[in-house]
Amino acid sequence: MNSRDAILDSLRRNAPPVSPLPEAPTAITYADPEKQFAEAFGSVGGKFVRVASLAEVNTELGKFDSYTQAGKIASLIPDVGRANVDLAALKDPHQLEGLDIAIIAGEFGVAENGAVWVPGSTLGPHRAIFVVTQHLVLIVPAGQIVHNMQQAYDRIRLERPGFGIFISGPSKTADIEQALVMGAHGARSCSLFLVGSQAR
Repeated sequence: MNSRDAILDSLRRNAPPVSPLPEAPTAITYADPEKQFAEAFGSVGGKFVRVASLAEVNTELGKFDSYTQAGKIASLIPDVGRANVDLAALKDPHQLEGLDIAIIAGEFGVAENGAVWVPGSTLGPHRAIFVVTQHLVLIVPAGQIVHNMQQAYDRIRLERPGFGIFISGPSKTADIEQALVMGAHGARSCSLFLVGSQAR
């Protein structure tokens, strides 16, 4: 018997007994997932706004100083926001420098933690837009809130090649002197509009 076989044989003889896998914990659910989502999103530094239509989004945006004072605005949702940056015309992502507001679509939200799934295919030609902008606005359809991350992962469908990202509030870090700092690595604020009729 060579040394390789001797080692493998020894490992087999001394292997620990097989243990059954633990049962997966029951995924959390909520009586009112929309309410839980709003609370979770707010708890991570985001601003949650409930509106009935995209037209109402424009009205509510007009109440935000970050929006009314913005010089450069990009919107990936037709008829939402007074966009003055044509993303399709930008050849280099470095041209996004100085972007004040970016308005993008989220596919669904997660009540458990306030995260929003944003498929890469919705970010247009420059996927760095949500990191480069000073202020981020997410638009999510009402009725598209799942209870937990298990349900969220079940919903994700990526084209190949493809990517997506969960966004939960503005950029933040708390690793410096244990002090929470917003906007450390990306958007300084994140507002979310849940659009559609109220759930009955």
